[in-house]
Amino acid sequence: MDRDRFPIDPWRLVERIYSEDRLGLAETIFTVANGYLGMRGNSSEGRNAHEHGTFVNGLHEVWPIRHAEQAYGFAEVGQTIVNAPDTKIIRLYVDDEPLVLDIAELLKYERALDFRDGVLRRELLWLTPAGKRVRVRSDRMVSFVERHLAVMSFEVVVENADANVVISSQVLNRQDGEDEFALPEQDGGKALAGFDPRRAERLADRVLQPVEHWQTGTRSGLGYRVTHSHMTLSVMVDHVLETDNDSRTTGSVGPDSAKHEFHVRARAGVPVRLTKFAAYHTSRSVPPRELLDRGDRLLDRAIETGAVAQHRAQRDWLTDFWEKSDVEIVGQPELQQATRWNLFMLAQAAGRADGQGVPAKGVTGSGYSGHYFWDTEVYVMPFLTYTNPLFGRNALLMRQRMLPAARRRARQLNEGGALFPWRTISGEEASAYYAAGTAQYHINADITYAIAKYVRATGDADFLARGAIDVVVETARLWTTLGFWRRTGGATFHIHGVTGPDEYTTVVNDNLFTNVMARFNLRYAAESVRIVADQFPEAYARMVDRVGFDEAEIGEWERAAEAMVIPFSESFGIHPQDVHFLDREVWDLKATPPDKLPLLLHFHPLVIYRFQVLKQADVVLALFLLSDEFSDEMKRADFEYYDPLTTGDSTLSAVVQSIIAAEIGYRDLALEYFHHAAFVDLDDLHNNASDGVHVASTGGVWSALVYGFGGMRDAGGHLTFDPRLPADWPELRFRIQWHGSRLKVTVSATELVAQVLSGDPVEFTVRGQRVSVAAGLPARVPLVGQGPLLHGRPSADRLSATRRDDGSLMTATVPIVGGDEWSTSGTDPAS
Repeated sequence: MDRDRFPIDPWRLVERIYSEDRLGLAETIFTVANGYLGMRGNSSEGRNAHEHGTFVNGLHEVWPIRHAEQAYGFAEVGQTIVNAPDTKIIRLYVDDEPLVLDIAELLKYERALDFRDGVLRRELLWLTPAGKRVRVRSDRMVSFVERHLAVMSFEVVVENADANVVISSQVLNRQDGEDEFALPEQDGGKALAGFDPRRAERLADRVLQPVEHWQTGTRSGLGYRVTHSHMTLSVMVDHVLETDNDSRTTGSVGPDSAKHEFHVRARAGVPVRLTKFAAYHTSRSVPPRELLDRGDRLLDRAIETGAVAQHRAQRDWLTDFWEKSDVEIVGQPELQQATRWNLFMLAQAAGRADGQGVPAKGVTGSGYSGHYFWDTEVYVMPFLTYTNPLFGRNALLMRQRMLPAARRRARQLNEGGALFPWRTISGEEASAYYAAGTAQYHINADITYAIAKYVRATGDADFLARGAIDVVVETARLWTTLGFWRRTGGATFHIHGVTGPDEYTTVVNDNLFTNVMARFNLRYAAESVRIVADQFPEAYARMVDRVGFDEAEIGEWERAAEAMVIPFSESFGIHPQDVHFLDREVWDLKATPPDKLPLLLHFHPLVIYRFQVLKQADVVLALFLLSDEFSDEMKRADFEYYDPLTTGDSTLSAVVQSIIAAEIGYRDLALEYFHHAAFVDLDDLHNNASDGVHVASTGGVWSALVYGFGGMRDAGGHLTFDPRLPADWPELRFRIQWHGSRLKVTVSATELVAQVLSGDPVEFTVRGQRVSVAAGLPARVPLVGQGPLLHGRPSADRLSATRRDDGSLMTATVPIVGGDEWSTSGTDPAS
């Protein structure tokens, strides 16, 4: 980051120099949100912007997906997050001279997002063309306590003269309306053009149909119905003006806008302070009139308690969040700031989602159309489970609500059980490109994995009994119909025609990640059914009736899991990503110009699919998620093979590579990958942070710290630690919750110190040594027996390739499954 513009501060993201450069990035990283409602970091004046954005989690429009060549089972209905009416707009006129930041003479400027209270503050000193010095202080907060509420303030002091001041507070439906005072959306002067599948669709027709609008005094209300999804929305604002100056108020309202103007005869040095309260409510069925009534009641309550009380409640909420979630990197101020920004973004993505999903961009932008992916379960859920389990429970409830649609999708694809959508808002599949969408069946296992991790870490088996067991059972059922038995040379269970996490290799047979995760899904389904039957017999009986469960299914799941094919190449000593992966030619990444990355924007998919090249960690992700199923030697061999093939074109990759690099001994490389992840948005390393925060990567930052450098693992519900601290980090401190107890862990080069902050004693192991720690009795464990220390990065020399005469890479011939060079795990099942 430009440290003149963005100085280091351990608890704030600060901007000291106003600049139009990279507007989209600044809007994203200064977003305020709570998981339900998000407001991008646009200026209050609402003029220059990359994307004027106000987003409500789950508020979406639908549209027919038009395939050039239709086929049965293709996704039919697209879903796109809606840009809700903008209430951020507060414009200032001094003697009719507008404050326009890019042309104003600013004698002072600072904007700061404070992670401790969730408030975005700005202070500037403006010298008008007439020589008047105008100090403007503003702040913006989206409440974690009142999830539908945003509170903004705007204070003006003309320091050296009297002046006529007008503060114009507005609401504007930017989705359909037009702002006559704003410039076209931009980003540093570059037009928003060019193909990028990560961006949201642009809807040509009207999205928000006006139903009701009114204005009474300083309060306005706008009600809408979304054209095709039929969702409803209400937006309301009210104002409190505080000043000792003479003032009057005017206003107007229409279907797509509302305006309240406060005209003040400001005396020199006498402040004018406007507080604006905004309420957003959405529904899939409730009419706008009822939503407006809810907004009315919320604004009455908010104004009665006042902005000061709302800010105090926000700080209390975040104090509790940081007591549970903070990670401290001693002696690394730049990384400390970046880490806290990432963790704060997780709070803003999930804190008050309250049963909604966690979109890939949270509610910070329209990227990925506001869809929910596997990102939640694999990258965000570990943080939620171990720091704020209630947030994690709420996130998993979203999948339970989607189960009926997932069952229908499985029937459509001729499978049993349920198939969850690769990307969705409503629960219906919205991925138009099946090869890198629907074919990623592993999402079923990812969801069950997240449920298992939550239940094992919290001890909340009641969550299974109350409905999560249905998800576990139905996801397991899918694998028994999707997979098949091959009985030549011993019975083995195979899964063909799937895509793993690496979207540069699609529709393959026996993808390593898919198979090991499916095996986990099947085994956990058998385990969890027995847990519910033993501990909650009445709930078990209800589950049997709900899903038509037959106890014989348990044996079927266990036999398929035991016989699951896990490809392994004896000649290369690695797990192939799929059975034909090593047959492919190796992509020469070293010879690929940087301007040709990411590959997905510069090469046809068929070109990419022919090569050994990875968008993101695939096998390496399996090594992390199911760490106990791979030996140390296998982890190192697999990592050293796949790391040189991995482009990192996905922001999901660096965090996983960091974790495994740390575990096997590549400490410097682990730190390099961690740096990349920590700053992927703050430094816009993938050139698309303007579309919103990469929420999965923010969750991965926590995992890289706790699982990677902290060395925590939780296989089978057993807590273990094997730290791998970077050489120049004096200490790493983090907090976790385990079965209701809050634990603080401090790692240094020589010891691990564990303290129970509240709750019952906690048992765990540190490098094989059993430890029990109770409240008030910290445990100090010397760190001995550390693993190997490896330098540099894995070389491409081990790749399955030879050189052509012209020096280009060519794959060696590698036998397919069944040949002498290959083996598969699994034993014969009972017939």
